[in-house]
Amino acid sequence: MPRPLTVIGFLGSTLDAAKFGPSRWQKWRPTVGICMHEDLRVDRFVLLHGERHDRLADQVVEDIRTVSPETTVERRTLGFTNPWDFEEVYGKLLDFARAFPFEPEREDYLVHITTGTHVIQICLFLLTEARFLPGRLLQTQPARGEGINPAGEWGAIDLDLSRYDSIATRFAAAAAEGSSFLKSGIDTRNAAFNRMIDEIERVALRSRTPLLLMGPTGAGKSHLARRVYELKRQKHQVAGPFVEVNCATLRGEGAMSALFGHRKGAFTGAVSDRPGLLRAADTGMLFLDEIGELGLDEQAMILRAIEDKRFLPVGSDKEVASDFQLIAGTNRDLSAAVARGAFRDDLYARLNLWTFTLPGLAQRREDIAPNLDYELDRHAQRDGQRVTFNKEARARYLTFATGPEAPWPGNFRDLAASITRMATLAPSARIDQETVDQEITRLRRLWSASGAPADDGLAALLGDEAMADLDPFDRVQLAEVVRVCRTCRSLSEAGRTLFSASRTRRASSNDADRLRKYLQRFGLDWAMVAAA
Repeated sequence: MPRPLTVIGFLGSTLDAAKFGPSRWQKWRPTVGICMHEDLRVDRFVLLHGERHDRLADQVVEDIRTVSPETTVERRTLGFTNPWDFEEVYGKLLDFARAFPFEPEREDYLVHITTGTHVIQICLFLLTEARFLPGRLLQTQPARGEGINPAGEWGAIDLDLSRYDSIATRFAAAAAEGSSFLKSGIDTRNAAFNRMIDEIERVALRSRTPLLLMGPTGAGKSHLARRVYELKRQKHQVAGPFVEVNCATLRGEGAMSALFGHRKGAFTGAVSDRPGLLRAADTGMLFLDEIGELGLDEQAMILRAIEDKRFLPVGSDKEVASDFQLIAGTNRDLSAAVARGAFRDDLYARLNLWTFTLPGLAQRREDIAPNLDYELDRHAQRDGQRVTFNKEARARYLTFATGPEAPWPGNFRDLAASITRMATLAPSARIDQETVDQEITRLRRLWSASGAPADDGLAALLGDEAMADLDPFDRVQLAEVVRVCRTCRSLSEAGRTLFSASRTRRASSNDADRLRKYLQRFGLDWAMVAAA
């Protein structure tokens, strides 16, 4: 049975107009003509029009009912002050698209771009290309050849973006919207992180293949996975729920049952059927956090479910289907787990197409300030009270939080907990310097008790690739050199401090040159070290 078809189109104040009477049927009118084709059954027509065209809309609606009684017409009035103004037209059509109850999993959509001003037509194209309008484009034209054909001709277009590069230029705000959404609107400043988020946004909207998010605990993998889901749902690319699973909590037969479901009587205690989490994620998104903790049997079944969209519940001889999109998260090195035989190489190969490593908070210290404001906003939403810093207290906290003394082993979870504590204890909803000093003391105690190592600051200087190639011996030595340099006013002073013993045994020494050459071995210079 064919799916219902909805056409969304703008009333053409010129092309759709005609004098009332039999003669109007001798003219091609695009909106009415759409409903006259035997090979295009329109179940619903959403007719957009301006406030000044009510009478014309009445006539067009009546004529559609005449030629296609089975078509339901829904009128939507969009009041444009200037239908030739791009910003106004795009904004109001975007508002319409966001508010419309699309159901792309149940019905099909055609977006008619023949009527309306050229600005309206271009904006409809852009919104369809960006999936705010989840359908195909519909173009109509007068019939070619002799004779009168008021229906005209029609054609539907599946967008091939390479053919429309010259006109598919987005507004700057619209282009940045997806990336900003993934960052929860936080104005992050870390260039590498921003580039990664931009890439994740492009991949998420252009692909259904799995994403693998790597990074330490508390780096934000779970939060980012949910934002990817919400972005795809906003663009009508998923319809089902977001299902999050912490694989570290799944063990033995219970893991199989939780993930894949079971049949009644499959094992002791299975008193009823259980659909399982993969079934729950049907048409939606499944986030398998800490996927490296799954057993090899579960990994094999997950691979089958990813590739075939089918799996076998525990105790069942009949397969079930679930069409979900997958994001996996881990704080482990999965390639090393594959080498040890603890993780299946075929599943890793399937997940490793799109792998993104989220840096810890210590590698994104420039993002602490905007995240501080974000956490204060979250506190205000949760507790209904706006808490702020005074100027001196904010400066004191940021100096500590962005300095080498703060390792942030729990990453953004540590930061969120810290802000929550200060906001809760702040006198008169104002975080003062005494509150900050108490929190700094508390953090030092917590980190000392947990044995968290202090951040040596090298990652921010060298980058992740260089850090991976750095031997532990060289890291300890270089960290001490960098620490001394940051306490000195010049390269010469730092050289004299670092070579204070050996320089006394030399007839002549150039300590600054020795230090310069040492830093060059690691791609560093005095300006880089001193400014960090």
